[in-house]
Parts: sequence; structure tokens; C-alpha cells
Amino acid sequence: MPRDEHRTDDFEERVSRAMGGASDEFPPHSADLVTRSIARGRRMRLFGAARVAAAAVTVVAVGGTLMATDAFGTRSGADGRLAADASASSPASPGRSPSRGQAPVSGEEMVRTLKSLLPPGGTVSEATGRGSRSDGAVVWPSARLTYSTGAGSSGIDVTVARLASGLPADEQGASGCLPLEVRPYDKCSTRRLPGGGLLSTTKSFTYPNSDTGQKRWYVVLTTADGVQLTAQEFGGGAEKGATGGADPLLSTAQLTAIVRSPAWKGAIDALPVPDTAPAGPTRTDRASGARLTRVLESHLPHGTVSDVNSGTGLVQLVHDDGDGRNMVEVDVQYDATAAIGGHMGCAGESGGCEAGTLADGTRIKRVRTRSEKGGAAQVWLVDTLRPDGRRVTVREVNSYAESAPVTRPRPELSLDRLQEIALDKGFFTD
Repeated sequence: MPRDEHRTDDFEERVSRAMGGASDEFPPHSADLVTRSIARGRRMRLFGAARVAAAAVTVVAVGGTLMATDAFGTRSGADGRLAADASASSPASPGRSPSRGQAPVSGEEMVRTLKSLLPPGGTVSEATGRGSRSDGAVVWPSARLTYSTGAGSSGIDVTVARLASGLPADEQGASGCLPLEVRPYDKCSTRRLPGGGLLSTTKSFTYPNSDTGQKRWYVVLTTADGVQLTAQEFGGGAEKGATGGADPLLSTAQLTAIVRSPAWKGAIDALPVPDTAPAGPTRTDRASGARLTRVLESHLPHGTVSDVNSGTGLVQLVHDDGDGRNMVEVDVQYDATAAIGGHMGCAGESGGCEAGTLADGTRIKRVRTRSEKGGAAQVWLVDTLRPDGRRVTVREVNSYAESAPVTRPRPELSLDRLQEIALDKGFFTD
């Protein structure tokens, strides 16, 4: 048990709960914002310095490769509609790097292209577009509109982006299916395309913490050379513009045909040259997902492990000891003192909290609280900050996801066990 123990008082608890309730009312960010901010959001993880929920959980992404002749391996019919082929090639011509001198694409062009790829017989309203920049600034072209037929309406938008070079794709963009731990109600599939691209198809909801309300379907194509095209669609109208559960008008196959269309080649060519990652490994590279997974699993009692989601500095998994599934998460950071040092006490924490310092100078905070996502799940965590700035946070939920129904009466691991895990030096290579 840490010494110098401090506990939250009733006033702090009431204020924290009020703030948490207010934050729950804010909707998730749009796919365009997520595309541009996912790298930073994933690094923030679920543990902000002020415990502000990061928007990294509502995401979308894309994959494939295009030849100058028949872009994404699609076939165009006489009416201009597209049928997906079994093959795919890259949106940028082979062996040629994009140039900042390439003519920019306008927002109007983006809208025209999207309109041309929609099924005939419908009407378009509320169309807006954003073009690229000719000065090399990173602004991803996009188009958004409402498409209507006699059967109803759908809000549809498309974004064309490029990943930074030299960085893992899973630490940028949103390729692949999102983990069960953060999107328990998604129905997602991912397949590798000929040429190295990745195509992800997801049926979800506008508000990811529920399996009711407005439906959101999206397709993400990530090409082998780092271009991402995202098409998403909201049933009943624009995003957050409907509350019913109507299916979107376009099928996921039709959304797939849109992102694989050669019609986006001009927008792709206008993208700025990708940023270059810093040379050599960074300190956080030493906290590999494989290492974190091995160390965490070595501390778990007998049972089964599933739904492992790991990357640099983070591992999430679901453990079942026979009494119900339990989500466990470990977050590892270097050089965290400046950002986190002032938040290792119990001020602002709801529920039970205790904080103190071990004999070696390691600061520890232990918290039992309710889910910030409005459900009935309990969240237990231990946050540790070593004197040299290395930080390990271990967190568990008595469910397979914080926003999912509880699967056991209380979290599986005691706070003492969480603290033991957090203090394991095996998470670090030095």
C-alpha cells in the first residue's frame, strides 16, 4: 500500500460526476477529424493527463493499389456506375512519388466526382466539398452530401488522405477493424487485396456506445503506398441528423465501389508529399506491443485470453477466468513527468481513490470508479510514475468493453494485482 494516502471528498466526487455526465453528451468526432488526428489520439490512449476521453475510438479507414489504366481494378458500365473487380492496384502510378507541383483538386471537383459515383434515380442536396492546397499544406480533400430516393435519405461523405511515410499504418489512419474493447457493437471485416492494399468494411452506429439509433456504415481502403480513401454513410440523413434505425440507402458493396473508383486519381495525385518519420527508433518504440502482451499475460491467472489488441505502448485484451469476461489494458510511456506529474493525486477522481509514493520514489494512484461511458461497468486502475519519467497504467473493466453490458459482478483482478503488474520492469527494455 502506498504511503501518504489521500482520498477524494464528496464535493470532488459530485463535481467530477457532473463533468463526466456533461462530457458524455458530446457526440463522436467526424471521420475527417479522426483521419487527421488518429495518430495523436492513439498516443494519448484512454488516459489523458486530465482524464479527458480521447476521440480515437470512433474511427474509419481504407486499402488497395491503382494503375493509371483501370485505377482500383473496377469496371465502369455505360451508365457510369462501377462494379468491383477481384483485383486492385495502386492509386498512385507505380514508381512515381506525388509532387507538390501537381495541380490541386477543388472542393467542387470532389463533389462532382462523388455525385458521379452515386446510383441513378436519386437526388442530391446539402453538398459541400473541400479541396487540396497547392502550397503543400496537409489538407485532405473531401466531399459531403445528402442523397435521397423514394426509400429515404442518407448522408454520405468521402475523404482522400495519405499516411505519413515510415510510420506503422496502425498508428495512423484507421485501417483494419477497431478492437472489441472500444467498439463492441461494430460488425467489421477486413481483407487484403492483390497488390498489398487493405479493405475494411464496417456496419456500426453513429454513437458507438450503443447498438441502437442512427446507423453508420463505412468502408476504408488503404493502399499499399499509403493512400486512404474513406466513404461513410449515415441512415436517415446527415450525421446525427436522424435518430431512427433505418438502413443507409447504399450497401457496403456500393461504398466499396466508390472508394475503389479510378475517378479519385486526380485527388490522390494532388495530395502533398508524405511527411518523413524521424530517423532511427524513438524511446517509445522500445515498448513494443508484443513485449507488453507477453508481460501482461504472465500475470494473469488461469483462464482464456481473446481479442488481443496491441501496438507501441499499448495492449488491450479480454481475459476470462471462468466467471466472466474482463477487459485488461496496459499503457506504457516514457518521459511522462512533465505531462502527468501534476495529476498523480486524487483531485478530480470520482469513486474511491488513494495516492502515495513508494520508497524508491515511484508515485502510485489507485482508483475504483464507474465507467465514463454511462454504462454499469466498474473501472479499476493503477497508475504509476517512476522518478525517471516512465509511466505504466493498468486498467480493467468487468466486461469485454467499457460500454458493453457487465459480464461479471466486479473486475477480476484486485488493485494489489494491478499494482504488481504496473511495477513489472519487464515492460521496458532498459
